[in-house]
This record gives sequence, structure tokens and C-alpha cells, in this order.
Amino acid sequence: MTDPTGTGASPDGVPGAGAGLPPLTEPLPLDGGLSAQLAAAGHEPGGELWTAAALLDAPDALVAAHGAFLAAGARVLLTASYQVSRRGFAARGVLGAEADGLIGRSVRLARAAVAARPAGGEQVWVAGSVGPYGAVLGGGAEYRGRYGVGARELERFHRPRLEALAAAGPDLLALETLPDQDESAVLLRMAPEFGLPVWVSWTIEGDRTRDGRPLEEAFASAVGVPGVVAVGVNCCRPGDVGPAVESAASITGLPVVAYPNSGETWDPVRRRWTGPPTLRPEAVAGWVRAGARLIGGCCRVDAERLAPVAAAVREAAPGTGPASPGTDAAPPFG
Repeated sequence: MTDPTGTGASPDGVPGAGAGLPPLTEPLPLDGGLSAQLAAAGHEPGGELWTAAALLDAPDALVAAHGAFLAAGARVLLTASYQVSRRGFAARGVLGAEADGLIGRSVRLARAAVAARPAGGEQVWVAGSVGPYGAVLGGGAEYRGRYGVGARELERFHRPRLEALAAAGPDLLALETLPDQDESAVLLRMAPEFGLPVWVSWTIEGDRTRDGRPLEEAFASAVGVPGVVAVGVNCCRPGDVGPAVESAASITGLPVVAYPNSGETWDPVRRRWTGPPTLRPEAVAGWVRAGARLIGGCCRVDAERLAPVAAAVREAAPGTGPASPGTDAAPPFG
């Protein structure tokens, strides 16, 4: 496939972000789980690269998946870079600059999906996805944290990914599904170097990050970090979102990002999802009242499941007001 847009180009061909990004005084619908949408279309992700394997094998499928989320109502797309790493690409025989180019392709493919829409559509933003070190380790480490490596090793792992992603010109960076507060501290220290707005979200169990620490400490660590425009949670149970949003808004005064899983439970023995989905559009209004401004879905939330959530976000938008009590206006992305 030939990328329809150049490196870092917006849909109208202007390098980087197009018309700028709005203040988050009203909520925006995010997309859903890219792996879920690829699977729904017959492209089941797997291996060390996960959805990023499609950057090599099925770029057209990625454009189609992004397009399906846009049709479902998303206005922010996450790139297929969550699990990218030079190590993962090296296992496929892709090295150095070529691997970095594929990370950049993830941004261009999301832009291509936006450009393919009929003229006159709503503005859409592209968030460069930066997943945790544990996702590359496999074996469920992304849901445990406590990797047993130091800050220097985490920085060596993340820096090439961040550099390649930022160079491709997304509208913002999404530091997402972070289970470990030591890792998020490293990323928050590095993030201002890249000159892009950032959101940071942790994967949680109840009121704690997956490494067992209080979630309030994670939110507090983002306060005052240059470029951080939103904080929140993702890849968690829908029932954990409401209290987390309230906590994030209260502690940081920032807009909150929230995109939980479907609510089904993964059975590691039988290696399949079990139980009914518990993500309910009816919960969205409460999340918005508590301060959520970027709302979507994560694991098992394909375009079909995202559509009612995105509709609920739009219904909650009129007259939403400030992101949190005592805030006159939410800060802009950029």
C-alpha cells in the first residue's frame, strides 16, 4: 500500500496537526480497541508486535479499522503503535531506520483513514499510542508491572519509540495502559522533550494501579508536568471508571481520559473471554459530570460496541461546562 499522506501530514497536507486542538470543555469520543476491530474484520492480532504486525502485513486493514471507528462516531484515533518495539520488528527482520519508519507509518495510516472520509466531516485528531514495556515482554506483564528493570533500561526501551512516533507528527501522544508507576515516572520525565501534548492513563484494579500502588499517587505524579493535558484510566473494568475519574479530576484539575474494556473476563486457562459485556452507554453521563472529556473503549470494544458509547458522549456534550470543580476552562491540547 502507498501511504496517501506524507510523514506527519494532516489530511489537508499540512505537516503536523492541522487547525490546532480545542479546549476540552466538552467531551470527545475516542475510538475503541484496535485489536477488537481488526479481529472483527478477520485479522486476529498476535505475536510480539500485536496490532503493529499489521503495519507490515495488512496496512489496508488498519486503515479500514480506523475508518470503522470514525463511522461509529470517534473523533480521536489511536495509532497502531501500542506494542511496537525495535526488538519486535527485529524478530521480523526489520531493523533500525526501517523499523522507525514503520512506527511513523502508524500515524500516516490513521491520517489516511481521516482523509478517506467524505468531505465536510468533523475534525478528527490522531493520538500516537505508547504502550508499556510489559506489553513487549508478554506473559501478562502489562497487567502486573514490577518488571524488575531500572529506570535507565525503561528509558532505553521507550526513547526510540517516542522519537519515531513524535517525528511522524501525531496531534498528541497517548501514554496508555501503564501498570507500573515507576515506568510512568520515566515516561512523564521524558515526554516534555518531544514538544507534543500528552495524555497519560493507567490500567487499574479498583483504586490501585496494577503494581499495587494507590491510584491517587499516579495522578499526583502528573501534576505540573509540561505538556500533560489529560490523565485517566484505560484497559480496566467499566465499574472502576467512575471513582477513578472523580479522583483524577480532583487531584489534577485536568480533563480526564477514560476508555475501559468491554467488561468481559479473560480466562487464561481456556484462553478466551467469558461473561457478558458490562460497558453501558448509560454510565457515560456520570463520567462526564465527574470530569471525563476523552471517552472511548479498549479491549473487546470494536466499532459496533463503540457506537452507542460515542453517541452517549455526544449527548452529554451540550452545556457540559468545566472539566472539574473550580476550573474555569479546561486547558487546550496545544
